[in-house]
Amino acid sequence: MRFPHYLMAVIANCFVADLALAAGPAEPVNPVPTARDWTAISALPDLSGVWSPGPLDHFLPGSTTSPPWKPDQAAQITALQKLETDGTPKNIYVDCLPEGLPSSVTQTLNSAEFLLTPGRLTILGEFDGNRLRRIWTDGRPHPADPDPTFSGHSIGHWEKGVLIVDTIGFLPQVFIPMGQSVGLPNNGDMHIEERIYLTGPDTLQDDIVVHAPKVLTGPWKASRTFTRHRERKYDPVESSCRQGDFIDDVDAHGNAVYTAVPKDAGGARLPPDQAQTPSPQTPSQ
Repeated sequence: MRFPHYLMAVIANCFVADLALAAGPAEPVNPVPTARDWTAISALPDLSGVWSPGPLDHFLPGSTTSPPWKPDQAAQITALQKLETDGTPKNIYVDCLPEGLPSSVTQTLNSAEFLLTPGRLTILGEFDGNRLRRIWTDGRPHPADPDPTFSGHSIGHWEKGVLIVDTIGFLPQVFIPMGQSVGLPNNGDMHIEERIYLTGPDTLQDDIVVHAPKVLTGPWKASRTFTRHRERKYDPVESSCRQGDFIDDVDAHGNAVYTAVPKDAGGARLPPDQAQTPSPQTPSQ
């Protein structure tokens, strides 16, 4: 039996459509920016320059200096504060792991740059080799199942000069800090909201609201002011939080190498009378 040509065409089209459905929707791509996209950036607030953080000296209405810890977490915080008072603080930032949010806003002592490009705001922090954070402004949603990270997955949009940011997808180990030695992990399901905006010619404010249902009884609201510097002496420089863990040394072949600084089990440097400096490593032949 022979089918008319038009029936064969219909059958072929159906077969192709079935294959397309089986393959699923096309993978989203980042479009090539157009001249119009680049021009649109000129209408956004000028975030150029280098921004240095001021003290965390003001808090949003309805919040307090300390996050609203649950009872068990409040007891842990009290113990950490006592260690700090007694002169034996426990550093909560260890092994050069990224601080993540909210620390990169509330605790950082280092400058940052805000780079505006079509579809995103990229934040470069001076600390440890210019760690970066991306805030997507191209209209994409959060992924349904994000891979947890220290800074989470951030999406944002502009409203009258204010960047409204929503961030999810945090590692449960990321700290909610009160200082360099007082803070606790969020333990999962943390969600952070931000409003980033200029408050003057050279001042920028980042209002942050932290939701952490595993450890907080309610949202914690804080704010940080950053001051712009255009002088070249403020340009970011390369840094590494691990470089101080090593001594400039020379191996048996005369090669410049780093030798690890001896430390105790808690990570503190050993005094000279207790340290046995390891011999320089010789590169494998």
